[in-house]
Formats: sequence, structure tokens, C-alpha cells
Amino acid sequence: MSLLKLNITISLDGYVAGPNQSVTDPLGEGGEKLHEWAFAVRTFRERHGMEGGATGPDDDIAAEYFQNIGATIMGRHMFGGGDGPWGNNPWNGWWGDNPPFHMPVFVLTHHARDPLEMQGETIFHFLTEGIHAALEQAKDAARGKDVNLGGGANVAQQYLMASLIDEMDIHVVPVFLGDGTRLFENTDGRQTNYECIRVVNSPTVSHYKYRSRSSRGAN
Repeated sequence: MSLLKLNITISLDGYVAGPNQSVTDPLGEGGEKLHEWAFAVRTFRERHGMEGGATGPDDDIAAEYFQNIGATIMGRHMFGGGDGPWGNNPWNGWWGDNPPFHMPVFVLTHHARDPLEMQGETIFHFLTEGIHAALEQAKDAARGKDVNLGGGANVAQQYLMASLIDEMDIHVVPVFLGDGTRLFENTDGRQTNYECIRVVNSPTVSHYKYRSRSSRGAN
């Protein structure tokens, strides 16, 4: 059975992005600190066309992130380019000509746009029909593999409120942002329906895996 898996990094005080997010500062002020652990490891560096990188527990977790994943869902802000209509020269993402996904990616947006085919078998599909339609199309595209939910916070909250997330991998870095966008807001406490099934610690980040109690035994 195809599962929907949230994979997201947060600060110690619960933010997935800092304040004042913009096209030039997509993670908000100080938000880049959240992902320093990921870009230090070999798996993420390889996916972004870079050499080197550390091995060890953080790299093992990063490698697991891509296992058995056949499609990705993300929100407009994670894809980037600002709000509103796409315009004559639309934004093509933060990742260059060869994004690190190498799979179909479904971007939730209020503004229609033709699919965007990139190098490395990444195709961005822009969907205006809402979270259920996006999940249905993503599962079809995944062909039996799991679907990754990449964020940002608003999209994660919508899927959490709809009780559609099967697993959550939450990476907590020892950084205080003080302000910004929180993950667990507007969720009506739905996160309490998940149980922690694994914790992996390193000096730079703690990795928590949660599974929905209603999905127990699905694997």
C-alpha cells in the first residue's frame, strides 16, 4: 500500500521557516540554518550534483528519505516564485535545470500552469484541485511506491487535518528561530494521533519518526 510520508526539518522552537519569507529569502531570516545538517551529508550532496559529504547516522537517514518514494507533493511556497499568477516568465524552482527529485512532483497552487519537465526525470505538475486530488494523482504516478510530502507548513497542516499522513519524519535541529512559520499550528491537535517509533540522534540534529496509529501494521 502506498503511504503518504511527511519529511520536514524544524527548529527547536517548532518553526519550519524563519520570519519574512520572500523570493530572495525563501526560508525566511535564519531559516537556512535548519538544513545545514542535510547539505553536510553525502546523500543530499549527491542529489544536488555536489561532491563529498559526511557519512554516518545523518546520512543514513537522508538516504532513507529517498527509498521507495515514487512521487512528491509540495506547496507553492516550497516550489517558490512568490504568490499570484505565474506570469510570462514563470519561476522554475530553486534547484536549477536538474532538480534533486527525479520523479513526478505535484505542486499545490491556486494558479493553473502547464507541467514543467526538467532534467533527471523531474516533472512538476501544478494542481489547483486541492489536497485530495493531488494525493490521488501522486499515488497513481508513484505506481505502488510511497508519496513524499515535502511541505511547507500550510500544506502539511492541511494533510494532517485531513488525517491523510501515514508517517512523519521530523528532523529537529538545535537552533532557535524565535519567529516564523510553525509546523503544528491550525492542526486541531491531530499530531497526537501519531506515536514515535524511532529516534536517531547526532550532534547536529535529532530524527524522530512517527506513525499514525490508524496506519499501524500498514507496512
